[in-house]
Amino acid sequence: MSASRVVAAVDLGATSGRVMIGRVGDDTLELEEVARFPNGPVEREDGWHWDIEALWAHVRTGLAEALRREPGIESVGIDSWAVDYALLRGDELLAEPFHYRDARTARGVDAVHAVVPFAELYRRNGLQFLPFTTLYQYAADPLVDGAEVSLLIPDLFAARLTGRRVAERTNASTTGLLDVHTGEWDTALAATLGIPASVLPPLVDPGDEIGSTADDLGALPVIAVGSHDTASAIVAVPLSSPNAAYISCGTWGLVGLEVAEPIVTDAARAANFTNEGGVDGRVRFLHNVTGLWLLSETVRAWEAEDAAAINLPALLRAASAEPDPADLFDADDPTLATPGEMPGRIAALLGVKPPTPDERPAFVRVIVESIAAAFARAVRTAGVLAAREVDVVHLVGGGALNALLCQATADRTGLPVLAGPVEATALGNVLVQVRALGGFGPDAPLEDLRGRVARAFPPLRYDPRP
Repeated sequence: MSASRVVAAVDLGATSGRVMIGRVGDDTLELEEVARFPNGPVEREDGWHWDIEALWAHVRTGLAEALRREPGIESVGIDSWAVDYALLRGDELLAEPFHYRDARTARGVDAVHAVVPFAELYRRNGLQFLPFTTLYQYAADPLVDGAEVSLLIPDLFAARLTGRRVAERTNASTTGLLDVHTGEWDTALAATLGIPASVLPPLVDPGDEIGSTADDLGALPVIAVGSHDTASAIVAVPLSSPNAAYISCGTWGLVGLEVAEPIVTDAARAANFTNEGGVDGRVRFLHNVTGLWLLSETVRAWEAEDAAAINLPALLRAASAEPDPADLFDADDPTLATPGEMPGRIAALLGVKPPTPDERPAFVRVIVESIAAAFARAVRTAGVLAAREVDVVHLVGGGALNALLCQATADRTGLPVLAGPVEATALGNVLVQVRALGGFGPDAPLEDLRGRVARAFPPLRYDPRP
C-alpha cells in the first residue's frame, strides 16, 4: 500500500450517529470524528418512530463537513442498526419508519407464526426469535402492499445519495426473508406470508459500488460495507485466537462466534442463537443480549427525576467500589424492552424498591453485573453449540470503555477479556471501503484487516479475578 487512502464512514447507532473520516496507510489507521448527533425513538400518535428526516439532515451536514476538511475523500460507506425499514412509492416515504421497540410488532409475531411455525422459520432463515425482526414488522404493517420498495435504513440513505435502490446482504440477513443457506431472498416464504416480493430490492455485497453521489457532494462512489453495524464491527474485531468469542457492545450486546457455515440445529434454535450474514460470506453466530440500553435508560430516568445531568464515569467508579451483588436480574427479560421507567422495572424484577439517590451506585453495580452474567451465559452456550473451546473474549464498541463491565465479563466467563477498539463499527466500515478501492489488494482476507486493527488499537486486557 504505497499511498494513504481517505474515506468517509457514516455510522448510525440506535442512540447516536456519527460521520467519520478514515485514513489508512502502510502504518496508519485512524479515525477523525467530524460530526456526532443524537438519535433515538420519537413518540407519535401511532407509536414509536425514527425521526428519519432529522437523521438524514445530520448525515448530509456531516458528509459536507467531512469533504470540507478532507477534499481528497475517495468514497462513502453507510452502516446502521438492523431490521427497521422505510416504505417508498416513487421518492416519497409512505410513513415515518417505525422503531423496532414499538409494540405493534407483537401483532406481527402472532400473524406470522399462525402461518409458518417458528421451527420452520428457523430452518429457512436461521434467525433467533426477536419480536421486531423485519418480517414480523411487515406482517403488522398495512402499508407494505402499497409500497414499490422497502429499504433498510442504510440502504435508504444510500438510495438518497445515489438514486439506486438495493439491499446490502449482511443487513438483509436480519429481515428473516433471506435464505440462510443460499444468501438470496426467500421469495416463496414472502409469498406464503403475504409479503409482496416486489418490495425486496436487488442484493449487493460488501465491497460492491452502489453508485455515486450527486449535487453538492460531487461524484463520490458510495460503497456497500457491512451495512448492519454489527457486521462492520466484527470486521474490526482483532480476533486473537481461532476459538475467540466476541461481544459487540453498545445498546445491544451481540455475543457470539464467527463461523464458516450456519448452525441451524434444534439446539441452536432452542438457545435462541442467530445466523446473520457477515462480510466475505462469514456467518455471525450470535445471541442478542440487552446491553447498555439498561444503563442508559436508567440514567436517563434519573436525569429526568433530578432535572440535572448525571456524571456517568463518576457513577461507574462509585459502582465499582460497591460489593458484588447477591442478587441479579435477567437482562433479557421482555419487560425491559421498551423505553421509560427503567429503574422501577428493574427494581420490580429484583423485588426491591426503586433506589434512592444514595443507593444508585449499588443499583448500577447490579445492572452491570446482570449484563455481564448474560454475556457469560451466551459465550458458554455459543461454545457448546459450535463445539469450540472458547479461550478469549474480545469486547468492542462503546462497552469497551466501561471498565466495570469488562472486568465483570472476565470474572463471570472465567476468560480474559480484550477490550477495544471502541469505534469498531466505523473501522470495519472504513477498512471494507479501502479494500474495495484496491488499498490492500482486492483479495486481502479479513485476517489482514484485523491485523491492522490490532496494531493500531492494542486492546486492554482484563483477566478474571480469583
